[in-house]
Amino acid sequence: MSGSAKLQFRAVQGEAAGRPIAAERQLSVWQRQFGRSWVYQAAFLLLLAAIWEGYGRFVDNPLLVPTLTQTLLAMWDGLVGGELTVRIVNSLRVLLTGYVIGVVLACLLTSLAVSNRFGRDALSVLTAMFNPLPAISLLPIALLWFGMGWGSLVFVIVHAVMWPMALNVHTGFEGISPTLRMAGQNAGLRGLRYVRHILLPAALPSIISGLKLGWAFAWRTLIASEMVFGVSSGSGGIGWFIFVNRNLMETANVFAGLLTVVLIGLLIESLIFRALENATVRRWGMVR
Repeated sequence: MSGSAKLQFRAVQGEAAGRPIAAERQLSVWQRQFGRSWVYQAAFLLLLAAIWEGYGRFVDNPLLVPTLTQTLLAMWDGLVGGELTVRIVNSLRVLLTGYVIGVVLACLLTSLAVSNRFGRDALSVLTAMFNPLPAISLLPIALLWFGMGWGSLVFVIVHAVMWPMALNVHTGFEGISPTLRMAGQNAGLRGLRYVRHILLPAALPSIISGLKLGWAFAWRTLIASEMVFGVSSGSGGIGWFIFVNRNLMETANVFAGLLTVVLIGLLIESLIFRALENATVRRWGMVR
Protein backbone atom coordinates (compact mmCIF):
# COMPACT_ATOMS: atom_id res chain seq x y z
CA MET A 1 0.00 0.00 0.00
CA SER A 2 1.39 3.42 -0.95
CA GLY A 3 2.04 6.21 1.54
CA SER A 4 -0.97 8.31 0.46
CA ALA A 5 -3.23 5.22 0.57
CA LYS A 6 -2.02 4.41 4.09
CA LEU A 7 -2.73 7.99 5.17
CA GLN A 8 -6.26 7.85 3.75
CA PHE A 9 -6.86 4.43 5.40
CA ARG A 10 -5.73 5.77 8.78
CA ALA A 11 -7.98 8.80 8.37
CA VAL A 12 -10.96 6.55 7.69
CA GLN A 13 -10.07 4.40 10.74
CA GLY A 14 -9.81 7.48 12.92
CA GLU A 15 -13.16 8.84 11.74
CA ALA A 16 -14.77 5.43 12.36
CA ALA A 17 -13.39 5.36 15.88
CA GLY A 18 -14.60 8.89 16.56
CA ARG A 19 -11.11 10.32 16.84
CA PRO A 20 -10.48 13.72 15.20
CA ILE A 21 -7.91 13.64 12.43
CA ALA A 22 -5.87 16.70 11.51
CA ALA A 23 -6.67 17.69 7.94
CA GLU A 24 -3.27 19.28 7.35
CA ARG A 25 0.13 18.55 8.77
CA GLN A 26 1.83 21.17 10.87
CA LEU A 27 4.15 23.41 8.89
CA SER A 28 7.67 23.97 10.10
CA VAL A 29 9.02 27.40 11.00
CA TRP A 30 11.07 27.42 7.80
CA GLN A 31 8.01 26.65 5.69
CA ARG A 32 5.87 29.26 7.44
CA GLN A 33 8.47 31.98 6.91
CA PHE A 34 9.79 31.14 3.48
CA GLY A 35 6.46 30.05 2.06
CA ARG A 36 5.33 33.66 1.96
CA SER A 37 5.41 35.52 -1.33
CA TRP A 38 7.13 38.61 0.05
CA VAL A 39 10.14 36.51 1.05
CA TYR A 40 10.53 35.24 -2.50
CA GLN A 41 10.12 38.74 -3.87
CA ALA A 42 12.74 40.12 -1.49
CA ALA A 43 15.11 37.31 -2.42
CA PHE A 44 14.59 38.05 -6.11
CA LEU A 45 15.30 41.76 -5.56
CA LEU A 46 18.49 40.90 -3.67
CA LEU A 47 19.53 38.66 -6.55
CA LEU A 48 18.98 41.49 -9.04
CA ALA A 49 20.95 43.85 -6.80
CA ALA A 50 23.86 41.38 -6.64
CA ILE A 51 23.84 40.96 -10.43
CA TRP A 52 23.84 44.74 -10.91
CA GLU A 53 26.73 45.23 -8.47
CA GLY A 54 28.72 42.39 -9.99
CA TYR A 55 28.20 43.53 -13.57
CA GLY A 56 29.12 47.12 -12.70
CA ARG A 57 32.36 45.95 -11.09
CA PHE A 58 33.07 43.69 -14.07
CA VAL A 59 32.61 46.53 -16.58
CA ASP A 60 34.57 48.91 -14.33
CA ASN A 61 33.35 51.99 -16.18
CA PRO A 62 31.19 54.33 -14.04
CA LEU A 63 30.45 56.48 -17.07
CA LEU A 64 28.80 53.51 -18.79
CA VAL A 65 27.35 51.38 -15.97
CA PRO A 66 27.77 52.58 -12.37
CA THR A 67 27.58 49.94 -9.68
CA LEU A 68 24.65 49.69 -7.32
CA THR A 69 26.82 51.11 -4.55
CA GLN A 70 27.70 54.17 -6.62
CA THR A 71 24.03 54.62 -7.59
CA LEU A 72 22.87 54.42 -3.98
CA LEU A 73 25.52 56.95 -2.93
CA ALA A 74 24.37 59.32 -5.68
CA MET A 75 20.77 58.85 -4.57
CA TRP A 76 21.69 59.55 -0.96
CA ASP A 77 23.54 62.73 -1.95
CA GLY A 78 20.54 63.86 -3.98
CA LEU A 79 18.15 63.21 -1.11
CA VAL A 80 20.34 64.80 1.56
CA GLY A 81 21.24 67.74 -0.66
CA GLY A 82 17.55 68.28 -1.36
CA GLU A 83 17.65 68.33 -5.16
CA LEU A 84 16.24 64.83 -5.69
CA THR A 85 13.77 65.31 -2.83
CA VAL A 86 12.34 68.43 -4.48
CA ARG A 87 12.08 66.60 -7.79
CA ILE A 88 10.20 63.72 -6.16
CA VAL A 89 7.73 66.08 -4.49
CA ASN A 90 7.13 67.96 -7.76
CA SER A 91 6.50 64.75 -9.69
CA LEU A 92 4.13 63.28 -7.10
CA ARG A 93 2.18 66.53 -6.82
CA VAL A 94 1.54 66.66 -10.57
CA LEU A 95 0.93 62.92 -10.75
CA LEU A 96 -1.69 62.85 -8.00
CA THR A 97 -3.53 65.82 -9.49
CA GLY A 98 -3.78 64.27 -12.94
CA TYR A 99 -4.51 60.82 -11.54
CA VAL A 100 -7.42 61.98 -9.39
CA ILE A 101 -8.93 64.00 -12.24
CA GLY A 102 -8.56 61.03 -14.60
CA VAL A 103 -10.19 58.61 -12.15
CA VAL A 104 -13.14 60.96 -11.53
CA LEU A 105 -13.73 61.46 -15.25
CA ALA A 106 -13.49 57.71 -15.85
CA CYS A 107 -16.10 57.06 -13.15
CA LEU A 108 -18.42 59.66 -14.69
CA LEU A 109 -18.07 58.08 -18.13
CA THR A 110 -18.69 54.63 -16.69
CA SER A 111 -21.78 55.81 -14.80
CA LEU A 112 -23.17 57.18 -18.03
CA ALA A 113 -22.32 53.95 -19.86
CA VAL A 114 -24.06 51.64 -17.39
CA SER A 115 -27.15 53.82 -17.15
CA ASN A 116 -28.24 53.87 -20.81
CA ARG A 117 -27.49 52.50 -24.25
CA PHE A 118 -26.25 55.82 -25.66
CA GLY A 119 -23.64 56.13 -22.90
CA ARG A 120 -22.46 52.57 -23.50
CA ASP A 121 -22.04 53.16 -27.22
CA ALA A 122 -20.33 56.50 -26.63
CA LEU A 123 -17.84 54.96 -24.19
CA SER A 124 -17.12 52.13 -26.63
CA VAL A 125 -16.36 54.56 -29.45
CA LEU A 126 -14.29 56.92 -27.27
CA THR A 127 -12.14 54.16 -25.78
CA ALA A 128 -11.59 52.65 -29.23
CA MET A 129 -10.42 56.05 -30.46
CA PHE A 130 -8.34 57.38 -27.58
CA ASN A 131 -7.15 54.36 -25.58
CA PRO A 132 -4.59 53.28 -28.24
CA LEU A 133 -3.37 56.88 -28.58
CA PRO A 134 -0.12 57.32 -26.58
CA ALA A 135 -0.40 60.15 -24.10
CA ILE A 136 3.09 61.35 -24.98
CA SER A 137 1.87 62.07 -28.53
CA LEU A 138 -0.44 64.75 -27.15
CA LEU A 139 2.46 66.80 -25.80
CA PRO A 140 2.60 69.18 -28.80
CA ILE A 141 -1.13 69.95 -28.38
CA ALA A 142 -0.72 70.30 -24.62
CA LEU A 143 2.10 72.79 -25.14
CA LEU A 144 -0.05 74.85 -27.50
CA TRP A 145 -3.03 74.87 -25.16
CA PHE A 146 -1.42 75.10 -21.72
CA GLY A 147 2.17 76.18 -22.36
CA MET A 148 5.32 74.65 -20.94
CA GLY A 149 4.18 74.12 -17.40
CA TRP A 150 2.11 72.23 -14.88
CA GLY A 151 -1.09 72.23 -16.97
CA SER A 152 0.48 70.34 -19.88
CA LEU A 153 1.66 67.53 -17.62
CA VAL A 154 -1.73 67.22 -15.95
CA PHE A 155 -3.44 67.09 -19.35
CA VAL A 156 -1.38 64.16 -20.66
CA ILE A 157 -1.68 62.31 -17.34
CA VAL A 158 -5.48 62.63 -17.39
CA HIS A 159 -5.51 61.16 -20.88
CA ALA A 160 -3.25 58.29 -19.79
CA VAL A 161 -5.47 57.43 -16.81
CA MET A 162 -9.02 58.04 -18.01
CA TRP A 163 -9.45 55.57 -20.87
CA PRO A 164 -7.96 52.37 -19.41
CA MET A 165 -9.65 53.10 -16.09
CA ALA A 166 -13.06 53.61 -17.72
CA LEU A 167 -12.64 50.48 -19.84
CA ASN A 168 -11.76 48.30 -16.84
CA VAL A 169 -14.54 49.65 -14.63
CA HIS A 170 -17.13 49.22 -17.38
CA THR A 171 -15.93 45.68 -18.03
CA GLY A 172 -16.28 44.91 -14.34
CA PHE A 173 -19.88 46.11 -14.20
CA GLU A 174 -20.79 44.36 -17.44
CA GLY A 175 -19.33 41.10 -16.15
CA ILE A 176 -21.65 40.87 -13.14
CA SER A 177 -23.83 37.80 -13.52
CA PRO A 178 -27.60 38.26 -14.00
CA THR A 179 -28.15 35.80 -11.16
CA LEU A 180 -26.32 38.06 -8.71
CA ARG A 181 -28.25 41.07 -9.96
CA MET A 182 -31.59 39.31 -9.51
CA ALA A 183 -30.57 38.09 -6.06
CA GLY A 184 -29.96 41.66 -4.95
CA GLN A 185 -33.23 42.85 -6.42
CA ASN A 186 -35.15 39.97 -4.81
CA ALA A 187 -33.58 40.92 -1.49
CA GLY A 188 -35.20 44.33 -1.81
CA LEU A 189 -32.07 46.30 -2.62
CA ARG A 190 -32.69 49.40 -4.72
CA GLY A 191 -30.82 52.52 -5.70
CA LEU A 192 -27.62 53.29 -3.82
CA ARG A 193 -27.99 50.25 -1.55
CA TYR A 194 -28.15 48.01 -4.63
CA VAL A 195 -25.01 49.64 -6.06
CA ARG A 196 -23.17 49.52 -2.73
CA HIS A 197 -23.96 45.94 -1.73
CA ILE A 198 -24.17 44.20 -5.13
CA LEU A 199 -22.60 46.08 -8.01
CA LEU A 200 -19.52 47.62 -6.39
CA PRO A 201 -18.30 44.47 -4.55
CA ALA A 202 -18.81 42.33 -7.66
CA ALA A 203 -16.97 44.79 -9.92
CA LEU A 204 -14.25 45.65 -7.39
CA PRO A 205 -11.53 43.35 -8.85
CA SER A 206 -11.86 45.13 -12.20
CA ILE A 207 -11.99 48.52 -10.50
CA ILE A 208 -8.75 47.85 -8.63
CA SER A 209 -7.13 46.56 -11.83
CA GLY A 210 -8.18 49.79 -13.53
CA LEU A 211 -6.69 51.86 -10.71
CA LYS A 212 -3.40 49.97 -10.93
CA LEU A 213 -3.28 50.20 -14.71
CA GLY A 214 -4.10 53.90 -14.63
CA TRP A 215 -1.38 54.49 -12.04
CA ALA A 216 1.22 52.68 -14.15
CA PHE A 217 0.26 54.61 -17.28
CA ALA A 218 0.26 57.92 -15.41
CA TRP A 219 3.65 57.29 -13.79
CA ARG A 220 5.48 56.40 -16.99
CA THR A 221 3.73 59.17 -18.94
CA LEU A 222 4.82 61.74 -16.37
CA ILE A 223 8.47 60.65 -16.41
CA ALA A 224 8.56 60.54 -20.22
CA SER A 225 6.92 63.97 -20.47
CA GLU A 226 9.35 65.53 -18.02
CA MET A 227 12.27 64.05 -19.94
CA VAL A 228 10.93 65.49 -23.23
CA PHE A 229 10.28 69.09 -22.15
CA GLY A 230 10.79 69.09 -18.38
CA VAL A 231 8.83 72.12 -17.25
CA SER A 232 11.64 74.29 -16.03
CA SER A 233 14.72 73.73 -13.97
CA GLY A 234 12.92 75.14 -10.94
CA SER A 235 9.73 73.08 -11.04
CA GLY A 236 10.69 69.92 -12.94
CA GLY A 237 10.36 66.45 -11.47
CA ILE A 238 12.33 63.21 -11.55
CA GLY A 239 12.27 63.05 -15.35
CA TRP A 240 13.85 66.49 -15.50
CA PHE A 241 16.47 65.35 -12.97
CA ILE A 242 17.34 62.40 -15.24
CA PHE A 243 17.43 64.60 -18.33
CA VAL A 244 19.72 67.22 -16.83
CA ASN A 245 22.18 64.69 -15.41
CA ARG A 246 22.26 62.85 -18.74
CA ASN A 247 23.40 66.09 -20.41
CA LEU A 248 26.02 66.55 -17.70
CA MET A 249 27.22 62.94 -18.17
CA GLU A 250 26.52 62.21 -14.49
CA THR A 251 25.60 58.59 -15.12
CA ALA A 252 25.35 57.67 -11.45
CA ASN A 253 22.75 60.39 -10.94
CA VAL A 254 20.86 59.19 -14.02
CA PHE A 255 20.72 55.67 -12.59
CA ALA A 256 19.77 57.13 -9.20
CA GLY A 257 16.79 58.87 -10.83
CA LEU A 258 15.75 55.69 -12.62
CA LEU A 259 16.07 53.68 -9.41
CA THR A 260 13.94 56.28 -7.61
CA VAL A 261 11.20 55.81 -10.22
CA VAL A 262 11.31 52.03 -9.73
CA LEU A 263 11.31 52.23 -5.93
CA ILE A 264 8.36 54.63 -5.83
CA GLY A 265 6.44 52.29 -8.12
CA LEU A 266 7.19 49.33 -5.87
CA LEU A 267 6.16 51.24 -2.75
CA ILE A 268 2.85 52.36 -4.24
CA GLU A 269 2.13 48.83 -5.42
CA SER A 270 3.04 47.22 -2.07
CA LEU A 271 1.72 49.76 0.42
CA ILE A 272 -1.44 50.99 -1.29
CA PHE A 273 -2.79 48.68 -3.97
CA ARG A 274 -1.82 45.43 -2.28
CA ALA A 275 -3.22 46.65 1.04
CA LEU A 276 -6.45 47.59 -0.75
CA GLU A 277 -6.65 44.14 -2.34
CA ASN A 278 -5.95 42.36 0.95
CA ALA A 279 -8.63 44.37 2.75
CA THR A 280 -11.27 43.73 0.08
CA VAL A 281 -11.16 41.19 -2.75
CA ARG A 282 -8.60 38.84 -1.20
CA ARG A 283 -10.35 38.94 2.15
CA TRP A 284 -13.65 38.17 0.45
CA GLY A 285 -12.14 35.26 -1.51
CA MET A 286 -12.76 36.87 -4.92
CA VAL A 287 -9.13 36.46 -6.07
CA ARG A 288 -6.39 34.07 -5.08
